[in-house]
This record gives sequence, structure tokens and C-alpha cells, in this order.
Amino acid sequence: VQLQASGGGLVQAGGSLRLTCDASGQIESIGDIFWHRQRPGNERELVASVSAGDNINYADSVKGRFTITRDNAKNTIYLQMNNLKPEDTAVYYCRSKIRRIGQSGWFDVWGQGTQVTVSS
Repeated sequence: VQLQASGGGLVQAGGSLRLTCDASGQIESIGDIFWHRQRPGNERELVASVSAGDNINYADSVKGRFTITRDNAKNTIYLQMNNLKPEDTAVYYCRSKIRRIGQSGWFDVWGQGTQVTVSS
């Protein structure tokens, strides 16, 4: 099971990007999903999350600008980022709780990062 993140890039302040995270492998179910980021010189932080029951939370710094969604049929999660600011520059990581086919319990799976750079 793996997560593949994509969609990062260079954008001017005020612009938008949509990050995509595709899950693949022997997946029975995807539970809670998360987007994290790590800004230069900072620790990794939680940006947004949505539970299996569709309870959504955002970091205060991105509320009203970022939207996390999931497409269960495609095993894909998204992070729509609008009105981007230079301080949003970071490597963005997706993470998910996944139940593998034939196995009990939930596994924590991380995707590789995707770089988002916002110029002023």
C-alpha cells in the first residue's frame, strides 16, 4: 500500500493549487486522512484532516483558504489551496489510516512530499 502525492509547484501569491494523493495497493478501506506540511526551518504540522465520518478540521492558518476532500471510489484525497501566501511555502505530505485486504487493524501510511512554493 502506498500514497502518491502530486500537484505541487510554483505559484504567485493569491494563486491556487490542488494537491492530489492517490492510494494504491491491497486496500480494503481508507479511514481518516490528513495533509501535513513542513515549512523551511519548521517542524511538520497538520494542515487539514477529514475523518472516516467526514468530520473536517483545519489549522487556523489555512481556514477559509484550503479545502480537503476525498473520493472514496477512487481512493484519492485532495487539498484545494486558494489565495496562497508566501508563508504557505512548504513540502506537503498526505497521510492516511488504511486497512489492508486480509489484515485487521489500521495502518498509518505516509505519501512522499510534494513541494509548494509561493512567490510574493
